[in-house]
Amino acid sequence: MNYKYNLINIKGGFFMSLLPKELIKEIVRKGNFKSATDIQEALKDLMKEFIQESLEAELNNQLGYEKYEKKENCDNSRNGYSKKKVKSSFGEIELDIPRDRNSEFEPKIVPKYSRDISNLEEKVISMYGLGMSTRDINKHIQEIYGVDVSAEMVSKITDKIIPLSEEWQNRPLEEVYYFTFLDAIHFHVKEDKAIVKKAAYIVLGVNSEGKKDVLGIYIGGNESAKFWLSVLNHLRNRGVKDILIASVDGLTGFSEAIKTVFPYVDIQRCIIHQIRYTLSFISYKEKKEFAKDLKEIYTAPNEETGFSALEELKEKWSKKYPYALKSWENNWSELRTFFKFSPEIRRIMYTTNAIENLNRIYRKVTKTRSSFPTDMALMKLLYLSTINLTEKWKTGYAKDWHLIKGQLAIEYEERLKGF
Repeated sequence: MNYKYNLINIKGGFFMSLLPKELIKEIVRKGNFKSATDIQEALKDLMKEFIQESLEAELNNQLGYEKYEKKENCDNSRNGYSKKKVKSSFGEIELDIPRDRNSEFEPKIVPKYSRDISNLEEKVISMYGLGMSTRDINKHIQEIYGVDVSAEMVSKITDKIIPLSEEWQNRPLEEVYYFTFLDAIHFHVKEDKAIVKKAAYIVLGVNSEGKKDVLGIYIGGNESAKFWLSVLNHLRNRGVKDILIASVDGLTGFSEAIKTVFPYVDIQRCIIHQIRYTLSFISYKEKKEFAKDLKEIYTAPNEETGFSALEELKEKWSKKYPYALKSWENNWSELRTFFKFSPEIRRIMYTTNAIENLNRIYRKVTKTRSSFPTDMALMKLLYLSTINLTEKWKTGYAKDWHLIKGQLAIEYEERLKGF
């Protein structure tokens, strides 16, 4: 009986689909299986035989003749076997790797020096990128493959993505970004035998086609304008020549740092952060009423109306909450930027949903870790989760982008010439 095998990436941990179904029925009938473990053991044996035959076929092809067949005038021949244990999707398998006298045989099905044909490393990296702890990764791999994965092994496996993360961090960028969002999220990292608080500086950009992308992730000390300056210089060195609008938080010196590198950028202080800061001064009982009055400022149709709403708010509340509105007055030049734009553009500028959603993902994948052993351990996890997320962004773009792009083309006509 001829059975057709459809090999599905043995290295990837799959085995093969067996056609026709009669073969599966025959295996089940003869196997007398009592449990799922019995089935897995049978599949492991079957996989071993399949790989073994594949290795023999590879050597036959290289030598030009079958096993036990006499071949005259041949300068190479078989030379026994060497034992090799490999990890597979069904557990550990011991193989007999055929050898040749000239040591020229380089098997493709189980490459030389390879001890893993299950794609186990890719699975570990994938689970690490989803935020699973080392303990959970080990438990998962142990249950499925019967292999122990120590913390040291997880570290070694995930270290293989370091060159990829470095390449990603230094990749060339586009010359102009219509919007950028700059924010920092904080984590605990071990340093000099102590746990210290560090910031991951995140830059999210929206390009001329309305596509979002994380332009870079930078691990540094507590958030500072000086470090942001180095981040912005790195963006410029990677090809960014101009940023039209930058949304930032209220960090002292932040705006000056941006203007130093991109002098023509319009800066919009994050309205959401501003609202949260303002409401932190208000008592719980009056928060709802105050927030309603505050909304009159940032939903005003123009700057004049917005500033009048601010004056009215001061008149009503300043005696009771003298510090609540001071930051609005002191930073009005950066809070008012969005007033000159349409509602479509305003929504992008002062609602930081994009960066907030990104930070939410980062918090989710890091919540199982109270601290990280190194900066690179943190960077690996943030990089993997970023790649997972940005893959989903490739087909999306900002809502009403054709309208937004048209308006920005008029507003920034001179600056966009040549881009």
